[in-house]
Amino acid sequence: MPDFDLVVIGAGAAGLSVTAISAALGLKVALVERGEMGGDCLNYGCVPSKALLASAHAAAAARRAGRLGIRLPEPEVDWDAVRAHVRGSIARIAPTDSEARFRAMGVEVIRASAHFTAPDQVEAGGRRITFRRCVVAAGSAAVVPDIPGLGPVPWLTNETLFALDEKPAHLLILGGGPIGLEMAQAHARLGCRVTVIEAGTIAGREDPELADGLRRALLRDGVALHEGATVERFEPGPVAILADGTRVEGSHLLLATGRAPRLAGLDLKAAKVDSTPRGIVTDPGLRSVSNRRVWAVGDIADPRRIGPRAFTHVASQHAGVIARRMLFRLPAKVDYAALPCVTYTGPELAQIGLTEAEARAAGLDPRPYRFPLPETDRGVAEALEEGLVKLVVSPKGRLLGAGVLGPHAGEMAGMFGLMIGRKLPLSALAGLVLPYPTLSEAAKRAAGDFYAPKLLSTFSKKLVGLLWRLP
Repeated sequence: MPDFDLVVIGAGAAGLSVTAISAALGLKVALVERGEMGGDCLNYGCVPSKALLASAHAAAAARRAGRLGIRLPEPEVDWDAVRAHVRGSIARIAPTDSEARFRAMGVEVIRASAHFTAPDQVEAGGRRITFRRCVVAAGSAAVVPDIPGLGPVPWLTNETLFALDEKPAHLLILGGGPIGLEMAQAHARLGCRVTVIEAGTIAGREDPELADGLRRALLRDGVALHEGATVERFEPGPVAILADGTRVEGSHLLLATGRAPRLAGLDLKAAKVDSTPRGIVTDPGLRSVSNRRVWAVGDIADPRRIGPRAFTHVASQHAGVIARRMLFRLPAKVDYAALPCVTYTGPELAQIGLTEAEARAAGLDPRPYRFPLPETDRGVAEALEEGLVKLVVSPKGRLLGAGVLGPHAGEMAGMFGLMIGRKLPLSALAGLVLPYPTLSEAAKRAAGDFYAPKLLSTFSKKLVGLLWRLP
């Protein structure tokens, strides 16, 4: 008999979700975690970053209140109080992810590193443990790029940034993706000088129209952007020497050039588990293609022909797939067609489904429909400076993707995700009754533009004329 029905390696978002479901269904579960319970999301990612952004957005709102007739002095940023808010946010959520809570569920929590010693066995905390099933949820870590001179230069990642005691005088950020841009704007709004260095374009995976609006917002907040810039080497300072000879000197350096799965130390070969640099190779249902006892979830999973996605909400989706397929033996697989991705800057940038460029590359003949948020009545009332809803629609009226740049754009993502995931016709959005006034009306207005040519056609006008003659 195996020691455990299920061993879960990693107590981040994905691992905790799988553990909770499995324990609730009566399985004997061991949860192995070498670091902090709650993993990256609680301790170094989603929670602290959004708490820091909340402080930053409050400072920005105070500075911009004059456009609404409210005159306020320049906000005073108490860095110690901001850090206390960040720590407090983590502390309030931590009990949900705590060791005590999972022990109360009947889970054996082992605070140690784990590695495979056989296809059905792991070693953790000096114990050799056999299992019937194992779920690897070891997550990912920030990539440290191989750039000359970086070694002796002190640098930060998301795992160390929030532990800073002092406010950075000039934060250099290498990488213009979601993490880099969120932290750039947060620190700029809290009174730091910030420079972002990006080899391509910032928000390079997003729709260029929406990224342009975000670029303007960052520049307005004082963030210096070096796009299309290659760092040839670093010097102590830290100083980044760009390929064109430009020297960019700061007080702190944040590396935000991507993430890589935490494969080192797992000894996957001992378990006969195939992997690539992108993660553990699984089928679309998250089961290892080479060891049927092993499954992978979260950032470390690399489903064939689909690829990894490093988002907390993907970890939750993975847990649902695992529950259906591994526990109930039902057909289930990951599907990212309606996956929402949000950059939590101000304004936020949300993308659900395909961008226009992705839809064209797939040969879907997309039709874009747009409506600016400042032109909605709510946008006028709030004196919005920029914002856009962009719908990517098939010729037959199916929503392929949606992008939103605006305040709390992520709150609109669920509406579009439901439409794409359930394959609802665009008419469902065009006919939706929304509360007035809201920014969501921009989505309805954009959807209505798809039907306007038919509704206002010569034929429709003649038909109405004829019908009007009826008693």
